Amino acid sequence: MDTLKDVPEFFETQLDESLVARTESLASFRELGPPDLCHITKANAKPGVKEVGSYHYVSGVDASSSATLAAYLNSLTYALEETHAWFTKSSAWRIRSGVYCCFNAFSRVDVRVEVKIPGGVESYVMDLRGEKHEATPDIWQETYISALLRSILYSDDVNYRLAGFRKLDPIPNIEAEAHFLEAAEQLFFKGWQLGSDPEIQVATVVSNHLTAGIMKYFSENFRYERAVNLFEKLYLRDPEVASLLAQAYIGMDEEIKSVNILYGALKQNSMSYALLHVQADFLLSKGRTDYALKLAKQAVNCAPSEFVTWAKLTEVYIEIGDYESALLTLNSCPMFTYNERDMHRMPSPAKTHLPIKQDIVNAGLLEEDNGRDNEADVALLRLPAPSLRGTFAKAYSLLTKLVAKIGWDELLKCRSSVFVMEEEYRMQKAAEEERKSQKIVNTSPPQEKEIKSEEAANAKTNGVNDLSQSVQTISISDDLDGDGSENTKEKGSENADEKAVSNHEVTNGRDENDNDEKKNSNLKIADGRSLNSENMEEVDLDDNPNNKSKTTSVIEFKGPELEKPLQAANEDKSDNQSIHNDDQSKDTSKKDYSFSFNNKRLCERWLDNLFMVLYEDLRVYTVWRSEVSHYKAHHMSYRKTGTEWEILGDLAARLHHKDDAKEAYQRCLEHKFSAKAWLRLLEFYADEGDVQRALQAVVKLTVYYERWYHEIVYPTAIAYNINKLIRSEGLSKVQNTLKPMNLSPPVNKLVSRHLDFAKTFKIHGSDF
Repeated sequence: MDTLKDVPEFFETQLDESLVARTESLASFRELGPPDLCHITKANAKPGVKEVGSYHYVSGVDASSSATLAAYLNSLTYALEETHAWFTKSSAWRIRSGVYCCFNAFSRVDVRVEVKIPGGVESYVMDLRGEKHEATPDIWQETYISALLRSILYSDDVNYRLAGFRKLDPIPNIEAEAHFLEAAEQLFFKGWQLGSDPEIQVATVVSNHLTAGIMKYFSENFRYERAVNLFEKLYLRDPEVASLLAQAYIGMDEEIKSVNILYGALKQNSMSYALLHVQADFLLSKGRTDYALKLAKQAVNCAPSEFVTWAKLTEVYIEIGDYESALLTLNSCPMFTYNERDMHRMPSPAKTHLPIKQDIVNAGLLEEDNGRDNEADVALLRLPAPSLRGTFAKAYSLLTKLVAKIGWDELLKCRSSVFVMEEEYRMQKAAEEERKSQKIVNTSPPQEKEIKSEEAANAKTNGVNDLSQSVQTISISDDLDGDGSENTKEKGSENADEKAVSNHEVTNGRDENDNDEKKNSNLKIADGRSLNSENMEEVDLDDNPNNKSKTTSVIEFKGPELEKPLQAANEDKSDNQSIHNDDQSKDTSKKDYSFSFNNKRLCERWLDNLFMVLYEDLRVYTVWRSEVSHYKAHHMSYRKTGTEWEILGDLAARLHHKDDAKEAYQRCLEHKFSAKAWLRLLEFYADEGDVQRALQAVVKLTVYYERWYHEIVYPTAIAYNINKLIRSEGLSKVQNTLKPMNLSPPVNKLVSRHLDFAKTFKIHGSDF
């Protein structure tokens, strides 16, 4: 037969078309790159039979040299399925050649190893233009780290899943871990070239995929000692590494050492937001929210263009209970476009081979999907929240945390207190139009004049400056007779160039004398970001065009006000809408909107959309819980399909209702098998210390992942939760709980790999 045993395969329509497609896609890879591609060419012993090309995706293979990649290709020669005859076993097919492709995320090239059987091994580098180059030792080291980081960071990433994706253990033993640390130390200060998480705009030495991979690897097995040894060496070369070193010390419960490291590092580099965030998190864990607030504000001043600094400040405000300031800060977050993971764009295969291991079939733990339980209500399937990615997903999680603290009605009150509502703006606009129409009837057109001022606000960073700086005021006096107007304008423009700020408050005032009475009219526009001249109208409030007295225009530039506004809008409490009456229209024509907008901000469109997303989630959740209560009161069974229970579980988890989410996931598993539901329940059971139920979830998930070629043990979500149980309950208790489950030998061997990993790497709790 021309297929591999226990290895997924996609057969090509034309020979080598997958290699051509990968070469053409090299220029489109932006982050760590796609999974490794393994292509093999098979030849038949019979003459006249065409060669067949097939490929599969793989991660976790040691890419430190051409020899290790050639060894993987050679191992596939023993995986060819044999043709069974009456007395002999033979295979007419053999692997003639193979090509292993591994993307180097540092140099943005594709490293390839070509093996000819029989024959030699050739390794070369394919650049973005499709030209071949020699593979140097530095290229191999970069390729090795790139492959490891893809395997570590994307082991459970739902956005990095492919059919026929084989995952192997990236670091199977202590020697491989030492090799990883050695290579990471040498390439550490080039890590910024790899990019960073979607929430970080500019990758730095301590905020990139390399540091994220190192921290994930050592944090999920609670072995921070090796990370501390690495970061201590690097700290001597760059003080900013102290942020990673301090996190590792806190993970080891060495808080005093962590504080001392942060103190010394901040004296050398007080403008590092990474250092400030570590210290702020530590203070929040100790309940010192007042100090944490000062540090979070300072971090915003240090990196105003980063989403994470504004998000951290929002979290601190939520912890303090200053919910209006939390909303204002969230509204100021710079949002970034989410870039999808690097993936292949392959031609449609002629044939797909996804075999199931015989041991898995014999275990009888695989469950067939029921078509009825895969159906779901359209309203549940169309919930927009699950599709959020990157900064928008993080902002939505902050919004759900806020509504979990204060409730929906109170959140609407805070929203209407700090943001300009549409009805308010419309009524204010109508009042201005009415005043203008009256003036046009009673007066002649006034003399026009223009005042030009420079806008220095930065659109990307919202022009954030130090919050502690004083407000600058520039006064410009215009003489209608022409005396001294040019000199005043020049002074105003010079002062405006000295400081760039984000919030602009514009006040136009004129003093008029009419029958010994003074009339003052002010127009104030508070935008919260920058003054948009396109949205401004020229409004003349002079009732007497013949008045030649001098007038004064004052332009005030203020920094961002992240604290609670001094004044709140005078709104009727009945304007706040609840979940049940949000869709009802109201007659607002009779309400009084006599207030100014100088203490309010304009809500960003993306945040306004997130409020609607939150409303949809809360509406569905409220209906669900009301129906459950109604059915229980009448002693009736509440029925949903398996997919609907899974969606409801995700919904409750998003809204921080843990008990409801747990119940929904359990009901989902009564109807169908769901890897997501089992994984979420495993997290709940591990946090509760329920070893028996946690191991049941581990067995189900291990068999499921093994069926889909996930042979990786660590780092995975399963291993992380088992490590939590071992750390809290001890390895002996976990082993003794597993024995009475009477698993079949193949399944018991699969589950025991996680316990063997704890022994090999000496996880905390493995000695008792």
